Amino acid sequence: MYVDSHCHLSFPELRDQLPAIRAAMSAAGVHRALCICTTLEEFEQVHALALEHEGFWATVGVHPDNEGVREPTVDELAALATRPKVVALGETGLDYYRLGSRTPADMEWQRERFRVHIRAARAAGKPLVIHTRSAAQDTLRLIDEEGASEVGGVFHCFTETREVAQAALERGFYLSFSGILTFKNAAELRQVAAEVPLERCLIETDSPYLAPVPHRGKLNNPSYVPYVAAELARLKGLSVETVAQATRHNFERLFGIPAAQ
Repeated sequence: MYVDSHCHLSFPELRDQLPAIRAAMSAAGVHRALCICTTLEEFEQVHALALEHEGFWATVGVHPDNEGVREPTVDELAALATRPKVVALGETGLDYYRLGSRTPADMEWQRERFRVHIRAARAAGKPLVIHTRSAAQDTLRLIDEEGASEVGGVFHCFTETREVAQAALERGFYLSFSGILTFKNAAELRQVAAEVPLERCLIETDSPYLAPVPHRGKLNNPSYVPYVAAELARLKGLSVETVAQATRHNFERLFGIPAAQ
């Protein structure tokens, strides 16, 4: 049984297709998924998915790229994190990839938002789902300054270097690999994934984005996560069943979810 540790089923591209997606997931052996929140305005929809469907859980958070949305507070995030089937804070972190005319110095609002999420996670005693792009050093610095290793979490859709991977592992975090692992131009990422201990790996789709080969360029959904598992298994010289079982157990351990029967 596979687990998709990061998907956006509340997004319009997928929300109206949910019955077909759940059928495809079942056929592919994907029976669990974590539905990720990216704004407070979206939270109730994300949470409803978890409450209404067996095998779904939810997070609460505001994505670092989102501007012009309601800004979270520590108290609000910590309170929402106590809701049933809410298992993590995020997706949160830092993203300096699309700065335009801005510089990293201009992104203090993003860094403050990340601090708020870390403080809320510590208050709630729940892990973090971290997004970092072109901002690894600041991400690691804030993790250290705010004591995020106390609760741990996962660097989702990991695409960073071997050095960043090691730094994340040393701080107690998991690394999650997406369909990017199957892309032709991802040779360096494959080298990193091959070296990450299996007991610290997760797999994800980041649906509706980043569909793996052979579906690259199409709308992604959680039924495609076995392709990520298969590539990770190939890189590690293991059976896909071994990778599926290990990443499922890692998911359950990290997010405090009862083991599948």
